[in-house]
Amino acid sequence: MISNAAMKKLLLFVPFIFFNFGISFAQQEAITSDGRKILIYPDGTWKSVQIESLTEIHPIAISNLELPRPKPFDQRINHTGYALSFNKTYQIADWVAYELTAAETVKVVERNDHFVPDPLLTSCNISNADYKNSGYDRGHLAPAADMEYSRQTMIESFYLSNMAPQNKSFNRGIWSKLEAQVRQWAKDNKAVYVVTGTVLTLGLPTIGHSGLAVPEFFYKVILDYTEPDIKGIAFIIANQGSNMPLQQFAVTIDSVEKVTGTDFFFQLPDDQEGIIESTVDLSHWRWTATKKNEE
Repeated sequence: MISNAAMKKLLLFVPFIFFNFGISFAQQEAITSDGRKILIYPDGTWKSVQIESLTEIHPIAISNLELPRPKPFDQRINHTGYALSFNKTYQIADWVAYELTAAETVKVVERNDHFVPDPLLTSCNISNADYKNSGYDRGHLAPAADMEYSRQTMIESFYLSNMAPQNKSFNRGIWSKLEAQVRQWAKDNKAVYVVTGTVLTLGLPTIGHSGLAVPEFFYKVILDYTEPDIKGIAFIIANQGSNMPLQQFAVTIDSVEKVTGTDFFFQLPDDQEGIIESTVDLSHWRWTATKKNEE
């Protein structure tokens, strides 16, 4: 039990976003600034209430929410438009992550198609020669079309650290379709957090003198953390062409965590993270994007 004095002190340090006085005459429901639901009783006692559905989640301010939990031995690089975690064993990024706002989907600069080494990447010799005659595209992880809002972000989108060997029919087909769909969701929802990555396992084929791994699967993880419809969705797609609708590849974020060992959105309060990452409802996402080819 908490005393009245202690409760007053708690209220000073834990501002409430809203009160719902319609629950009963005996208690008040509140959401704390860290996203927890609590019930406050007239005698000053309170208890936490576990979030049970997406509709009960109220967003809180979290810096760099898009960044997964760091992995040991990977090199983390922060660019203007995205961050990446580079796996030197496979000579490829584990993931790239960024927030994409509706405003950033407005094209300001043209695509430059100038593939260059990442100046911030150390102990890595990836070059365009690795892809030459390999049969694979230099496939973007953070798409160039997501980085058209400034000259600098466009330049950075063509760093080779942001590339992965992709089957041509995959890169220019189902993957391009998914990239366009994510941009549409950024417009629909004001902003989305995006993590794109590779599923890296032992025994993958390699290309080039640098031993660049060719992933068998790629993934995208998307979080809409804006009210009124907070939600998450993820995709795991084989590195090959497909005419299947995107909905066929949708999975929970938890599923991608199990496949990759990456902990996404770990900065969320545990109860929020639990419900968001274990739930996917296709009806909450608008499936209207048009295809846009990208290499």
